[in-house]
Amino acid sequence: MSGPASLAVGLMSGTSLDGVDAALVRIVGPSECELVKFACRPYAGVEREEIQNAITSSTASDLARLHVHLAEWASQAVDMVLGEARVQPNQLSFIAYPGQTIWHEPKLVSWQLGEPAIVAERFGVRVVSGFRARDVAAGGQGAPLVPMADVLLFGSDKAPRVLVNIGGMANLTYVERRGKLDGAFAFDTGPGMAVIDELARQADPSLPYDRDAWLSSRGTADESVLKALLADPFFNAPPPKSTGRERFGQAYARLLYSRVPGPSGVTTAVELTARSIAEAIARWVPGTPEIVVSGGGCHHPLLMEELPRHLGRLWGMPASIRPFDELFFSGDAKEAVAFALLGYLVLGGHPGNLPAATGARGFRLLGSVTPA
Repeated sequence: MSGPASLAVGLMSGTSLDGVDAALVRIVGPSECELVKFACRPYAGVEREEIQNAITSSTASDLARLHVHLAEWASQAVDMVLGEARVQPNQLSFIAYPGQTIWHEPKLVSWQLGEPAIVAERFGVRVVSGFRARDVAAGGQGAPLVPMADVLLFGSDKAPRVLVNIGGMANLTYVERRGKLDGAFAFDTGPGMAVIDELARQADPSLPYDRDAWLSSRGTADESVLKALLADPFFNAPPPKSTGRERFGQAYARLLYSRVPGPSGVTTAVELTARSIAEAIARWVPGTPEIVVSGGGCHHPLLMEELPRHLGRLWGMPASIRPFDELFFSGDAKEAVAFALLGYLVLGGHPGNLPAATGARGFRLLGSVTPA
């Protein structure tokens, strides 16, 4: 499937709840995508709180309003990236808008809010949305979906590679060779930055997150609490598996903070993320492949120190990790680019899920299209 290049915008607002990412992408084919421009429309504190409340305690009217607000915030992100690139909406082929996950309960439902018709009406461009529902209907978990892009775009031509993304949750994709779907698999490893950031806000309400490990570098991880946390059945469950803030979110973080308050609580959360990712790689991934890391966690110095340390301990040999940025483009844009690719696959009539990642009964054409 190739032909004239398509100019598209891929959007992503993940479990980190930090904002809406927008990637302007030029797509020539399923294995050739060029990032033209990237922008992020951050969530304000009150906006993040509105989303968090939707997960825990919102009424139907709250959810209905949030459905509209999310689409408006996504439209602002599109405006930002088009403005920075000096591109007009009528130059776009489509916008891929996965929405904001509000409830993720495998294998029953993966529910996103954000009305695609608002985005389509704002820009006069067709919008591809609702990527997860068909996979869930086919017995899958609806996540993770980025692995299709990992295989088609970001694998190595020469050797196996593991692509780790540390957003609000953390996940990994194992790719034997670029473009080879056979043998590839993916799964969520557990919490990424969501618990760390929530604990940082608990320890110091003036901080939006643990910037530059300012808090976690001042604490000491509580080993007895870590042992109890790592005994959670999720970590020992075999893939495919996925998770979200329903399990590792605000309530989980507050319980952890009640047991280990202050900076040491944040340090304990960093260790939880580092060890759970390292143990997932050592347990489920064959061999000792190259590790490439993207997502907000890449900007956390203590996490990036602890992850290779724990992985090296489990491998019995030194382990190193490579930032996604070194090989491709800004890792912050990766998931938005991936959804642009998924939108391209939908419009071309090609499947977008990886059954080995989601557990679906087979490959499926994902998504719905809102006309221009």
